[in-house]
Amino acid sequence: MNRSARSGGSSDRVSAAIDRLVRRYGLPAASAPALLALIELLAGDEHAPTAVRDPIAAVDAHLADSLVALEFDEVRRARMVSDIGSGAGFPGLPLAIALPQASLALVESNGRRAAFLERAAAASGGNGVRVINSRVEEWADGLGTCDLVVVRAVAPLPVVAEYAAPLLSVGGSLVAWRGRRDLEAEHKAALAATELGLEPLEPRRVSPYSRAEHRYLHLMSKVRDTPARFPRRPGMALKRPLGAGRSGGS
Repeated sequence: MNRSARSGGSSDRVSAAIDRLVRRYGLPAASAPALLALIELLAGDEHAPTAVRDPIAAVDAHLADSLVALEFDEVRRARMVSDIGSGAGFPGLPLAIALPQASLALVESNGRRAAFLERAAAASGGNGVRVINSRVEEWADGLGTCDLVVVRAVAPLPVVAEYAAPLLSVGGSLVAWRGRRDLEAEHKAALAATELGLEPLEPRRVSPYSRAEHRYLHLMSKVRDTPARFPRRPGMALKRPLGAGRSGGS
């Protein structure tokens, strides 16, 4: 088989995999070409900040893994969304494509990654997408504005909760992507959540694609105002994480 034939076959497989995701989640018809454009940019842009550049692998690792959050009603009905530490744009950009009624902010402190996000948003037709090149702790305009915050592969769960809570309005939700469950970390996150005005729910095991193992989404609801001392100054959430000084006992 010649190179062009192989390329055509690979392209067909990618398109078919995207079509399956569109059907699985009942997405708008226009989402398929937008998701394909995002995958093509990952493959073709040498500055894409991801180790997964093969289009077929990226459909699973990035698109399917992002869109699985649509299993939560809180995600489906969101109107103002922030993706903290967005990196290459996941889960934020696929969710922006899936939720055309939502406005979405991609918060990324690294300048090169933020520049890539601008290109990715333009390539995928993200009219409701803004790129915020800032530390999340310094994004004052975002405080209290979001009904959904999503975070994937950024920091330990208590730190993620501290990043997200000040951005959320009361009644809003945090969805955090995690791997294998860690009960001690979940306990510390629950302690942090109480301090931040959040209430954690039972983690939900998800299967975004056939080979995915130990994949969980953690949801926290904002049930009361976050104390005015948050956000702390940049770096403090990692340096002195909430809940770290208390044991996992009763």
